[in-house]
Amino acid sequence: MELTLQVADGLGEPVPACDAFRAWADAALAGRRERAELCVRVVDVAEGEALNARYRGKAYATNVLSFPAELPPELGLPLLGDLVLCAPVVLREAHEQGKPADAHWAHLTVHGVLHLLGFDHVHPDEAETMEALERAVLARCGYPDPYQCTTQTEVLNR
Repeated sequence: MELTLQVADGLGEPVPACDAFRAWADAALAGRRERAELCVRVVDVAEGEALNARYRGKAYATNVLSFPAELPPELGLPLLGDLVLCAPVVLREAHEQGKPADAHWAHLTVHGVLHLLGFDHVHPDEAETMEALERAVLARCGYPDPYQCTTQTEVLNR
């Protein structure tokens, strides 16, 4: 796994180390993909709002955005895509949900990587599958069930 971590200038928020993001992404990829290149960008609210408005038509900063690489398969490149995490939103949600910040960073990284792999949660059956995968991956990383005290809507739609 090749992972590039970009942190917005002047963020002023604590951000996990690149090795932590790599470990969480590797855990999500385990058994699903052997080689991958991933860029993780950690942003502030202004950049998060701008990206969410541009790509999803939503006028607020969300916790994680996933941008899958759309390359022809015949190229054989390991590029998985990009994740954008909004630090103030991630930290606010962790606090509101009574979770350690690292557990929430891990959850949203795993969640985003699963999106990059093609998983989704639009329909209830898809959500069930994706949440089960998230729980299993996070348990292997030593984290509790991220949905135990919150609903999917509270976690993912902020």
